[in-house]
Amino acid sequence: MPIGSIVFIFFGAIIVFSGLLTVNQGTIAVITLFGKYQRILAPGLRFKIPIIEKVYRRVSIQNRSVEMEFQAVTADQANVYFKSMLLYSVMDSNEETIKKVAFKFISEKDLMQAMVRTIEGNIRSYVATKKQAEILGQRREIVEYVKAGIDHTLEEWGYHLQDLQINDITFDQAVMESMSKVVASNNLKAAAENEGQALLITKTKAAEAEGNAIKIAAEAEREAARLRGQGVALFREEVARGMSQAAEQMKQANLDTNVILFSMWTEAIKNFAEYGKGNVIFLDGSSDGMQRTMQQIMGMVKARE
Repeated sequence: MPIGSIVFIFFGAIIVFSGLLTVNQGTIAVITLFGKYQRILAPGLRFKIPIIEKVYRRVSIQNRSVEMEFQAVTADQANVYFKSMLLYSVMDSNEETIKKVAFKFISEKDLMQAMVRTIEGNIRSYVATKKQAEILGQRREIVEYVKAGIDHTLEEWGYHLQDLQINDITFDQAVMESMSKVVASNNLKAAAENEGQALLITKTKAAEAEGNAIKIAAEAEREAARLRGQGVALFREEVARGMSQAAEQMKQANLDTNVILFSMWTEAIKNFAEYGKGNVIFLDGSSDGMQRTMQQIMGMVKARE
């Protein structure tokens, strides 16, 4: 084979193989022809026209993140320092989206600068409407405000904001110390209020318990008094009934009632002596006293009749 043919075949093979390229997974290659957009190439082994077609950019469609640290000023002129993490990605792998990503910015550095500054500006505009005491409890509101304000802009660039995490919010040292004092004083105030409420509840419950105990004791005493009165009344009734029956039986047996009454009198004195348990009872043992006692007993019998 002539040497010229061999050289032609050799250079032809080099040109053909120079048109082969590999596009990695998660990446899309943007091809231009004489500096003008031509097409995109998906991941895998691809071919471009040697010499005249160029790989303008390889666009990653994977998630990317960046950390941000910046300062904002509240409505009451307090400096707030933010540490945030931004998570974003290309919206999709459609051709129009890839064209936006490839040609909107000169480089990745310019994109990052524009995105970070836009997000910082949105957060600063929100913080400027709030007081320092409100900022710490509004992380979610800040994120929602930023997403609502920046989503449309990022879509025009071909990107999507997936997440914005505000990891840390701090103030100047003097502000932090004053806020700590306010929190401590509020905690002491709340503790004092809770202690006062607990003491009031304790005293109230104790007063209620004491009142209920007095009420129960009074009810029990009244019931006991009523039962004692009924017992005394029943005792007297039984005594009167027994004496009446004894007198009636003596009449039927033609016995002198004075004998029975005298026997009852002596039995009563004997019972006092046996079961008195040390109590002192004064009885009139004279003949006149006994006669008066007998008359009183007979009077009770007649009243019963």
